[in-house]
Order: sequence, then C-alpha cells, then structure tokens
Amino acid sequence: MGLIRNFFEKLGLIFKDIKLAHSVFALPFALLSAFLAKNGIPSPREFLWILLAMVSARSGAMALNRLLDAEIDAHNPRTAGRMMPTGKLRKAELALFIIIAYGLFIFAAFKLNRLCFYLSPLALAWISFYSLTKRFTRLSHFVLGMSLGIAPIGAWLAIDPSIQFPAVLAPAFISGAVLLWVAGFDILYSFQDLEIDRAQNLYSLPRFLGIKNSLRLCRALHLISLALLLGPYFLLELGPVYLAGLGIIAGLLVYEHSLVKPDDLSRLDLAFFNMNGYISITFFIFGAMDILIRR
Repeated sequence: MGLIRNFFEKLGLIFKDIKLAHSVFALPFALLSAFLAKNGIPSPREFLWILLAMVSARSGAMALNRLLDAEIDAHNPRTAGRMMPTGKLRKAELALFIIIAYGLFIFAAFKLNRLCFYLSPLALAWISFYSLTKRFTRLSHFVLGMSLGIAPIGAWLAIDPSIQFPAVLAPAFISGAVLLWVAGFDILYSFQDLEIDRAQNLYSLPRFLGIKNSLRLCRALHLISLALLLGPYFLLELGPVYLAGLGIIAGLLVYEHSLVKPDDLSRLDLAFFNMNGYISITFFIFGAMDILIRR
C-alpha cells in the first residue's frame, strides 16, 4: 500500500508541476479540427485516442522541459519552488514519466491510423526540441507555438488521413493561427523573467526587443492569428456562428492586451491564463455549434 501511495503522490506532484490544466490552451483547437474533418462529432473511439494523444504528448514534453531546465529554474525566484529544484522529484522519476507519456502518445497514434503512427516520432522530436531553444535562439517562442500548432493538423489526420486538397488546408490555417497565438502570449509571459533571462544569458525576445516593442510584436502576431482563423470559414464554407465566435475572440484579444502595459505588468497572469483559456474554449464551442447546426 505504501508503494502505491508513493506512486500516486509522485504522479500528483508531476501533474501539478507540468500544470495539466493548461492542456486547455491547444486541446480545443485540435478537437474542433477533428470536428471539421468529420463534419460532425467524432466517434467515442476517435475522441478517446485524440484526447490521449494530446494530453500524453503535452505532459511528456512539459516534464522534459522541467527536467532539462531544473538548473535554470533553481536560479529563478518564480520557478525555484518547482519540484526538481526543491528535490521533491528526482530525475529518474521524471524520466520514467516522460518515457511512459511518450509511449502512450505513440500507442494512441497507432490506434488512430497508420499515417499518425508514422508521423508520431517526428511530432515527439519537435515538441522535445523546444526545451533546448531558449539557450541559443530568440525564436524559442515560435518553436513553442509550432509545438502546440501541430495539434490541429494531427487531429485532422487522425480523422481523415487522405490529405485531400483544398480541405486539408483548413487545419493548416488553424495550426498557423495557434502557432502565432501561442508565440504571442509566450512572449507576454516571458516579460516576468526579463531580468533572469539577461542574467542567465537566455534568448527570449523581450530581452532583445524590450517590453514596449515586444508588446507591439505580440499585437501583430495575434492580429495575423485571428485573420488566419478565417481560412476554414472560406475553405469549408462555415456559417455565421463560426464568425460570431471569431468576433468574440477578437474582443478577448483586445481585452487581453489592455491588461498588459509596458509600465504595468501586475495583471499579466490574468492576461495569460484566463484570457487564453477563454479564447481556445470559445473557438471550439462556436465552431462545433456551427458544424452541428449546419448538419
């Protein structure tokens, strides 16, 4: 019993450290992509394996990030309380979790279809690569964006691996939107580590651009991201409900950027966690409603 209790205690610490709830950022975009590929509701089997693939890949990648960044985190007051710097988790425990999570992802891809299975190692290689990028490139925010951005394409291929043009361009537009959206809010989030990045010689864009110029870049990225979400509307002939969702997302983005000012970052957490969660959920709800109404 003690061994089992210890196992679940460690698992709970890992899930807390990798912020499992943050799966909400990319998951709704992937699920709507599956709805669009199906032109309706995916089967319970498809839904289960897509969900497992998404959560396991994200969890494994985040655990790898915690493992590789343990020393960096230890010197950052914001992250010094994480499980690796405090010694609550050991490297071997995180490594085992990563192996299991990545194994579950490959298994889920196998259960979906052959194409997803063949592409799964490439997806894992890319999302694992992100954890190293802040050490040598200012584009790390965009690598993270692409790590989440491949999810809508993956979910589409999980439902329809035939790659038929022009329909398959719809998830590509969604993936591009997620890439720029995530890169933008990751730049915002990195404001709080600006001095730490300078001290540790880490390559975040705000370190080189400053907060004011980084804010301008974020606004541009989010504007382009919103424009890209019009792609599925035209390609798949979606309806007014989908457009209404984009209108709400536009309002949420405007509000998100109103919360962060160069001389006032006190509401950064609200802008990062709450607004971006609302944006992804809004996209899924209105997109799914549009599909179901048109059926």
